Amino acid sequence: MKYTHIAGTGGFLPEKVLTNHQLEEMVDTSDEWILERTGISKRHIAEDGQTTCDLAEQAARRAMEAAGKGSYDIDLVIVATTTPDQVFPSTACLLQQRLGIHGCAAFDIQAVCTGFIYALGVADNFIRAGSARCALVVGAETLSRIVDWSDRDTCVLFGDGAGAVVVEASDEPGIISTRLHADGEYESLLRVPGGISKGFDKEAGMGAFVEMRGNEVFKMAVTTLGRIVDETLGHNGIGKSDVDWLIPHQANIRIIKATARKLRMPMDHVVVTVDEHGNTSAASVPLALDTAVRDGRIKRGETLLMEAFGGGFTWGSVLLKY
Repeated sequence: MKYTHIAGTGGFLPEKVLTNHQLEEMVDTSDEWILERTGISKRHIAEDGQTTCDLAEQAARRAMEAAGKGSYDIDLVIVATTTPDQVFPSTACLLQQRLGIHGCAAFDIQAVCTGFIYALGVADNFIRAGSARCALVVGAETLSRIVDWSDRDTCVLFGDGAGAVVVEASDEPGIISTRLHADGEYESLLRVPGGISKGFDKEAGMGAFVEMRGNEVFKMAVTTLGRIVDETLGHNGIGKSDVDWLIPHQANIRIIKATARKLRMPMDHVVVTVDEHGNTSAASVPLALDTAVRDGRIKRGETLLMEAFGGGFTWGSVLLKY
């Protein structure tokens, strides 16, 4: 049987840091309130002119170096992003050009915070089908571009960053399963209502920024992520104790703790970066993975459960042997 194995990880954060104390000077909020409600103490913000592809390139190069792969090894490029550099070409094509990768398929996936989970699921199917042998999968965002910095309910949540993995075909167990879902019925709870076809008035702030009904999103996220845990374990016939590490989407520490309780997993086996990164949407899961791999917490042979929930609503999980 052919498996999809993670050969290397990489991450990148912009140098500019925005702390809660700095936000106190921008909107009516406080460090105490943000920490209590979200667990976030700071977030990284892209500089003017620094694009999603800039962040993706750095994360991708680090993942390729960790995997010992060159541009000639990569035969599939997938970028998960809600904030592409431009309408077209895709950010994946722009990244492909920068990395000197030629000829293989390259495309973007947009599933907001679940984007990396979706992208990894697609790459896994390419590899299992024999359509690719070595894929570069990136989650990258410059969410600061679509945040209303006068809206205290949303501006405290989001940050910029990129995370990447190189995955390759292997005879040894790697990705065990991917579970992907969406339900557009809830689109009004978390959205940016404007767009290319629909149009928006950015100067007037009409439709250009993230809009969120926070309490309803929180309740849906906790319930839905609990279900995806049960679904993933049941589909694979394993118990909660068989999972060594939970790598959740980094949106809110309260959501993360609720999911950990569902798994009966102690927090020292849950990768948490939300305090340092904020919510980086599609970048959050690969950034968290890379952080825990590089600091030595996650070791080869351990079982990882990655899960995410995002606007759409979209949600999903990846269960794998690292």
